[in-house]
Amino acid sequence: MTLRLWPRSLVGQMVFAVAVALFVAQAINFTLLARGQRQQVYANGGGMAVARIIDALERDRRGAMADPDEGLPGRSPEKRHPRLQVRDTPFAPPPRARVDADLAAHVAAQLDEAGLDAEQVHAWVLPERHKTEKMRGPARTAIVSAKIGGRYVVVRSWLPAEGKRLQGFLIWQTLLLYVLILVPILLIAWRAAWPLRTLTQAVRRDPMGDGPPLIEQGPSDVRDVIGAFNASRARIGTMLADKDRMLGAVGHDLRTPLASLRVRVEAVADEKLRDKMIATIDEMTAMLADILAVARSGAGKEAAERYDVATLLAQMGEEYRVMGKPVTGPDALPPLPPLSGRPLLVRRALRNLIDNALAYAGSATLLVEQSGGELRLVVRDEGPGIAPALIADLVEPFARGEASRNRATGGAGLGLAIANALAEGEGGRLVIANRDDTSGLDAAIVLPV
Repeated sequence: MTLRLWPRSLVGQMVFAVAVALFVAQAINFTLLARGQRQQVYANGGGMAVARIIDALERDRRGAMADPDEGLPGRSPEKRHPRLQVRDTPFAPPPRARVDADLAAHVAAQLDEAGLDAEQVHAWVLPERHKTEKMRGPARTAIVSAKIGGRYVVVRSWLPAEGKRLQGFLIWQTLLLYVLILVPILLIAWRAAWPLRTLTQAVRRDPMGDGPPLIEQGPSDVRDVIGAFNASRARIGTMLADKDRMLGAVGHDLRTPLASLRVRVEAVADEKLRDKMIATIDEMTAMLADILAVARSGAGKEAAERYDVATLLAQMGEEYRVMGKPVTGPDALPPLPPLSGRPLLVRRALRNLIDNALAYAGSATLLVEQSGGELRLVVRDEGPGIAPALIADLVEPFARGEASRNRATGGAGLGLAIANALAEGEGGRLVIANRDDTSGLDAAIVLPV
């Protein structure tokens, strides 16, 4: 599983971007302040060392130089650090001393400014921190050795300890900036994102319905989007209403002459010719009903309700068996979660799948399978199956597994298209697959629990 650092929501992206920008700015600020503090530390410690070097040279000229630590009882070699000393041999630092090239370079530069020609300058810092009278906070001992005029001048200085006070200051400053900047941005982003979430819910729930228009709120750009959605939904609602009226008129205007034609056909004396003509009229009537069903699929006005899938399938299987159709199942089922939706549309989609199975395979079996958060309402047959390359095309209107348009061999190719449209209208999908173990086909309506 990949780690997603960039948030997906508008509020999350704005807050994340500002938080990262503040962090980078504070990191740069910390780097600059730490550099300035370090330069100030070297200025203080290096200035003290230069002053003591000059003092040592003056005392050496007067012959008054002495090691103040020399001969003191209880002094270990590591703690006998010269404060002022001029010697002919190089100074050997204590073992724990750390070389500080930056301090040495700083002292060399200041000696050069003071007019002293230092042949070489070395600096060491001891790791121990301790308080001094001259420093307000903890400090570390620094030892500087400068070779001037062939002799080594060794002095002791102090370097203020770095870091803790500056780090604490920057941490509190960063937290304060986060509160002062991120909280207003969070409120502004939430105010902009709330109408967008409402708009998203309306689009998912009823993008083409005739519900009340959404309230235009939030920033001007968001209000413009909501206004455009309201206008678009109003236009779509008008177009759908016009389409329903047109379909109703077409259905009425075509069914009326077909019914009249059938009445006249029943007066034909030739029985065989009469039966053929009646079959043709029935085929036209059924085809008209299928076309209207495709055009109206998803536009049902039935109210959503909770229903039991096992009861629905048991009732459908019993209805077909009463009519003498070879439909079996469903067998005893475990307790299943109820579904929320329009059961009439689900029944209609399943009826189309059962009719297809009876037309192509001669029998059908009803099953229910639960997988994760979905229920699969399966219509299984023992027919020859369908070529895998044709399965994706069968859900398109007027697509059939064979080229004939004879309803006796399967109809006009609208059953699966209607079932697919009805399943999508219920938030599900139609899945058609050949079984691998035996011959036959599984057509399933998959609905979310």
